[in-house]
Amino acid sequence: MATTVDQITQRRRGVGLIAHDPLRSAGGFTLIAPQTAAGNVYLVDIEGRVAHQWKMPVRPGRHAVILSNGNLGYNGNHPQTDARYAPWSMWHGGDFYEATPEGEIVWRHEDPDHHHDALWLPNGNLLYAACERVSDDFARRVPGGTSHTENEPMYADVIREVNRRGEIVWSWHAREHLAPEDFPIAPGFGRYHWPLVNGLGIDAQGRVLMSLRTTSGIIGVERDSGAVTLHIGPDVLSHQHAPTPLANGHILAFDNGNFRDGAHVAFSRVVEIEPSSGQVVWSYTDDVVNLFYTPFMGNAQRLPNGNTHITESASGRLFEVTPAGEVVWEYIIPWFAEYPDEDARRTGPGQLNSVFQTFRYSREQLPWLKV
Repeated sequence: MATTVDQITQRRRGVGLIAHDPLRSAGGFTLIAPQTAAGNVYLVDIEGRVAHQWKMPVRPGRHAVILSNGNLGYNGNHPQTDARYAPWSMWHGGDFYEATPEGEIVWRHEDPDHHHDALWLPNGNLLYAACERVSDDFARRVPGGTSHTENEPMYADVIREVNRRGEIVWSWHAREHLAPEDFPIAPGFGRYHWPLVNGLGIDAQGRVLMSLRTTSGIIGVERDSGAVTLHIGPDVLSHQHAPTPLANGHILAFDNGNFRDGAHVAFSRVVEIEPSSGQVVWSYTDDVVNLFYTPFMGNAQRLPNGNTHITESASGRLFEVTPAGEVVWEYIIPWFAEYPDEDARRTGPGQLNSVFQTFRYSREQLPWLKV
């Protein structure tokens, strides 16, 4: 009798819990909002079992987090927004929800201009990356990139902070504070979005950290003046995501490596950077470097025991490494599906288990969890 071979490569190699060293893992629960799981959000225990689940009204634009009050903060994909450019359908958000553990929606904020990352701040405000069209004259000043259509419009980033009433209480416009000539788009990226802020953080000085995807690098912006007072450039990073301030003043980042200078193969790494010098003081790569690589999305989270939780987004691979770089936990997301809309499928085709970011939480951070 013939056996049908599973045509999904990642699933054929194995899904769910792959490895676990309970003596060296930080333990806890991992929050996963798969891009193509139709709004299902899963809280998975360290043994790979689903401990809790939410069903949100829309699929994720990007990710979900557990808030300090125990509720779910959800970055949803707005179902009614004008397409700005080809990949917009796949990666825009714009429909934010706060939901209780029981799934009751207690807050919602809509902004069709939103894309990529968002931070739920301790005061209840929401900080996120949006975009606005810039003039053709401004666009001509931006070097690099590849135009995919004639007279293609360009969008530039606007960072917005809103309060619980949805009022904008702070904003920052890239076109007002960045000199285009100093931030060229890499040749492999389109010219439709500059510099494409795909990740946000707030450091101990109160600066807003921004990851610039298409130009490579992380900047730090003073809230009062909007001035850029930190710039870690493409000599250190390659089209990274997720700038995360650490307690020691350093910045943890997921360095994707799409067009890494001097590399003959593409590979990703996680880096810890001392910001004043720009020096990489710790990094993780696979021993066979190309075996750890995601060309899009990705994040890293420093855990209380000093380990690092890593999201290798494109393959749905989540794993935890020690400071010495030894893997002590690995899990492959088992939920595969296509994007529901045709525009998104053109950019991200196939049966996917991808995820923007995942986060690990301790049992103490989930007092409502009944397990």
